Amino acid sequence: MYGFYRVAAVVPVLRVGDTDFNREVLLKEYDAACGMGAAVALFPELSLTGYSCGDLFFQEQLLAAAEKNGAALARQTRETILIFGMPLRYRDAIYNAAVVAQQGRICGIVPKSLLPNYREFYEKRQFTSGMNIRRTELEVDGCPAPFGTDLIFDCGPDFTLGVEVCEDLWGVVPPSSKLALGGAKVICNLSAGTGLAGKGDYRRELVRQQSARCLAAYAMASAGVHESTTDCVFSGHALIADNGRLAAENRRFNRESSTIYADIDLKRLRNARYSESSFNDVKCDVEFRRVRLENVPESPDPAYAYLPPLPFVPEDLEHRRERCLEILSIQASALAKRLEHTGARSMVLGISGGLDSTLALLVCVEACDLLERPHSDIMAVTMPGFGTTGRTYNNAVKLSNLLGAELREIDIKGISLKHFEDIGHDPAVIDTTYENAQARERTRILMNLANKHGGLVIGTGDLSEIALGWSTFNGDHMSMYSVNCSIPKTLIRFLIDNIAENSEGELSAVLRDITDTPVSPELLPPAEDGSIQQTTETLIGPYELHDFFLYHFIKYGAEPAKLLYLAAHVFRETYSPETIEKWLKLFLRRFFQQQFKRNCMPDGPKVGSIALSPRGDWRMPSDASGNEWLKSIS
Repeated sequence: MYGFYRVAAVVPVLRVGDTDFNREVLLKEYDAACGMGAAVALFPELSLTGYSCGDLFFQEQLLAAAEKNGAALARQTRETILIFGMPLRYRDAIYNAAVVAQQGRICGIVPKSLLPNYREFYEKRQFTSGMNIRRTELEVDGCPAPFGTDLIFDCGPDFTLGVEVCEDLWGVVPPSSKLALGGAKVICNLSAGTGLAGKGDYRRELVRQQSARCLAAYAMASAGVHESTTDCVFSGHALIADNGRLAAENRRFNRESSTIYADIDLKRLRNARYSESSFNDVKCDVEFRRVRLENVPESPDPAYAYLPPLPFVPEDLEHRRERCLEILSIQASALAKRLEHTGARSMVLGISGGLDSTLALLVCVEACDLLERPHSDIMAVTMPGFGTTGRTYNNAVKLSNLLGAELREIDIKGISLKHFEDIGHDPAVIDTTYENAQARERTRILMNLANKHGGLVIGTGDLSEIALGWSTFNGDHMSMYSVNCSIPKTLIRFLIDNIAENSEGELSAVLRDITDTPVSPELLPPAEDGSIQQTTETLIGPYELHDFFLYHFIKYGAEPAKLLYLAAHVFRETYSPETIEKWLKLFLRRFFQQQFKRNCMPDGPKVGSIALSPRGDWRMPSDASGNEWLKSIS
């Protein structure tokens, strides 16, 4: 229903040359994969006989036994596709072939195109390349089946399958590239790679890169340690990659049969081919035969899918640190260029003691260092209002002083009261006017200070706020350069934490206190104990949910029902389905209603794969209706 399919890559125990034994092992592991809800179960190259039979492949006894057991194995298949390797005779040649079977029959046979014949490999001694075999049929034990390198298997909604064999991937133009252009979204590779030192790393990167280049899932199952060890050891490497990401990998040199699983979102891959590359600009020069198979089962659940709750934040700590440093460099480099171009003498920004303004101030500091300018070129303006608490005020002051910025304090309560009087608003009525008037007063002050001192107003708003329209139009919505505009709220906390980790003493302490402070615009009076009364996530929902929705909605075009399904799985221990639905509806309503703010948002750097600039990544009418999306979950 939602496009998830489970792929299994199996490395079985085998006996070289014993097709009866190997058939039973393959069937046992295939049955286990069926029980796990797999759509396809992939086995290694020549797995029915063993890859390392050598000149035994010339023996009539082995070839006939392989054909008999291959047909018998195919007859025991069900809706899960079985892909295994075996030697097959066609006319007066022997081919290293991949057999695709389902529902009791052989559905297609793909011969290996590229035969390695160097160092420890000498396949051309026994086998013939099937590179040019197309539009042909081959009979196996009385069962005819399409035979050739021109086969793509249609296996259900979104599930299109292509097959290549081992060395094919190592070619300059792998068959999988053309299979992908022909529509295959899942590529299966039956392999028999030797276990040389360092080769596993190379193989892993090759599989990962090919999955990215093809915008596909790529599964490889490679022959294991029970192949002959006369001159080499086979490591039994199994890998599944998904559009450049390693989705699953086994432990090599395992002496037992092993299976890895990955749930692949094929609708997501389809959307990526629509929108994220020049994929469709390259035309395929192969006329593929489409082999229609029975629909394969969708994943029973997304248990083997990669669904991090914070998709914008790298899970690996070291990778996260590197990413945080890279993002800060992007932001600072962008701001430095803008300062050089405009000749601005200063950077002016409002500093509140919250996450966004803290990150913006840190970016300004980094830009000063890049340009070898003093930190005093930064004018950090704290503007206490009716909702400012002691905690945020003190943190804003401390941070500005510790970083060497010029600190200015302009209290906005008096001018806000005067403005209420001018427009006839009762300050006892705490409503949208009460809040937005303060936000606009702050922006007016910053703009005029920038004019007075030849500076640029640096925007502090983040991607999550921009998506939700959680800003005051022509208030904090506006600036002269917006450094945080493509960084989501869930990532900002980690960016600041990373800087805190690399800072010392009081600076580290104040940064950590800022990341521990609840997110709030502080436009309503504090609670009686002086604490923050107005918390953003109470009003509009948890940012971890909104960032999760945003990521899958924008990057992969996920429909609302799928967003609910994914979030219910990922956050099942945190939020009820009703709560998730409530905040998803709010996300969709605000995303459509607030596009007018995005259509006139300031310049700012893109730092990740998702941004909402109307000049770059997201073009949408301000008056587009969201009813189609909302009614699907009503």
